[in-house]
Amino acid sequence: MRGPGGWWRGQSEPEKVETYTRWSFYSFALIELVTVGLTAMIPLGSWPGAALLLPAGVHAALSFVTVSRALDWTRGRRPQPVGLLWSLTAVTAVVGVTVIGIAERGPDRERVDAAAGTAFSVVVIIALGIIALGIRERKRVFTVVGAFTAGSWIMAFARGASVGESLFASATVLFCGGIMAFTAIVSVWLLNIVYELDEARETRTRLAVAEERLRFGRDLHDVMGRNLAVIALKSELAVQLAQRGRPEAVAQMVEVQRLAHESQREVREVVRGYREADLGTELAGAQGVLTAAGIDCTVSGATAAGLPVAVQSALGWVVREAATNVLRHGDARRCAVRLRVTEGCVVLSVENDGVTEAGDGPSGSTGSGLAGLRERLAEIDGTLEAGPVGKGLFRLTAEIPLPPVAVPAAAVLSVKEVTA
Repeated sequence: MRGPGGWWRGQSEPEKVETYTRWSFYSFALIELVTVGLTAMIPLGSWPGAALLLPAGVHAALSFVTVSRALDWTRGRRPQPVGLLWSLTAVTAVVGVTVIGIAERGPDRERVDAAAGTAFSVVVIIALGIIALGIRERKRVFTVVGAFTAGSWIMAFARGASVGESLFASATVLFCGGIMAFTAIVSVWLLNIVYELDEARETRTRLAVAEERLRFGRDLHDVMGRNLAVIALKSELAVQLAQRGRPEAVAQMVEVQRLAHESQREVREVVRGYREADLGTELAGAQGVLTAAGIDCTVSGATAAGLPVAVQSALGWVVREAATNVLRHGDARRCAVRLRVTEGCVVLSVENDGVTEAGDGPSGSTGSGLAGLRERLAEIDGTLEAGPVGKGLFRLTAEIPLPPVAVPAAAVLSVKEVTA
């Protein structure tokens, strides 16, 4: 069972940004409904207030649907909601006409004018921001803002307002509505950038893996290409000699056997070089790959120089597996790698954030990868621990005992001479 925040933690960073954007514009529709309700029911009374609140409620509900469809269109999941945009524009005009009718027939002209003006401004300004979500061309957004501004001036002037009051009303719609439209455009722009950056990070990760595969394939081709070509030629020659009954065929097959053994040895050396990489190289490679994937990776502590080859090989595999898991699982933003050499042992720790579930982090404590690491470390009496260490944090720790430093025989003799 997930906790109250499990759903939010389970989303990726782009999904979180999209959810935040959606509910920001949903909240504008709620603000509109609450504002119109307060300005309509209290000063206007029950019947005029209900007459204004009803179309405003329809406008708010239509705004909810338009926000959802417009953002889906932005992400390419749905077609452009042209019909909804026109419907929202029409309902906005209906609310404006309703406001004029209530203002003309209200009992208390001053209070009714103030309430109607507030309701009209809120509905028009929020409608501008939501309509801008469903329009991609900026020129069209400017056209919509200009049309709403002109309509506000016409409606204010039709109510009998002076030219100055009408200009003030239209300027308010132009300024506040322009800010709402600008907010919508920037929100969509930022949302698209976040998704593009996430796709670029995944692409870089795949390219890093593909580059490593190409490197290994190239090394293997360089080793095996020439030997296999020679084996094929000598095998063909041996067949021809054997068909003719020539004794030289045996010598050729002996040479083929030698080349096969040599190729086997060279392939083992290539694989061994891949499997027993230098720890310093692995640390630098992991930092480079994680940084390219958009993860802030830091490497600190002691240097790998001077450690035994077997220890470096085992810890190099730990670094590889941990970096791979950070890339493949969770949603990490930071990763810290630390190497400590104490008296008698070396400790490597990899800590990252981005844990989505308890015990299910980027370096999850289960799986064949960590099981293989434990077996590899067990061969040199090492241990591996992996698990959550705090809210959203996961730590993988490998500890390997160091062999005692052998004292050269010359040094032992010199010590004995001194004590003598």
